[in-house]
Amino acid sequence: MTTNARIGYGTLFEIRDIGQSPPVWVRVAEVTGITPPNISRETQDATHTESPGGYREFIAGLKDGGEVTTELNLVPDSASTALLLGLFDLEGSAALTQCRIIFPDGDADASPITASVWAFSAICTGLTPEAPLAEKMAASATWKISGKPTLTQAA
Repeated sequence: MTTNARIGYGTLFEIRDIGQSPPVWVRVAEVTGITPPNISRETQDATHTESPGGYREFIAGLKDGGEVTTELNLVPDSASTALLLGLFDLEGSAALTQCRIIFPDGDADASPITASVWAFSAICTGLTPEAPLAEKMAASATWKISGKPTLTQAA
């Protein structure tokens, strides 16, 4: 049996820019890596004095959409850098940003998109630029997901 594995080349990260009228999806430029949502679920200890065999018992707790990390080439005077800094500075409910990761398994430019897409609402919780002496400048952005991330698979 042959594999269906793919490399991440061609994966896109987009942000819904509500500052434009009408709002549009903006691709973050020069992304070098994306860590998709790391979803998890809590457990609650439901052990009681008559739990069978003295073993702990657990029930499912709340789910967490996790975080997403994007790595990119740092271009200080780029539109992408300005957009990320602007989103980081937002306060309160305005800080919630619509984001999506588009995988290279379909047509990202089709309308509607025919690729697999992780879509989520998130707050930009970190921007980490690096400017090493003899290497390319880079940055990472961390996004805390609010609510349920949704994976729509390519048709």
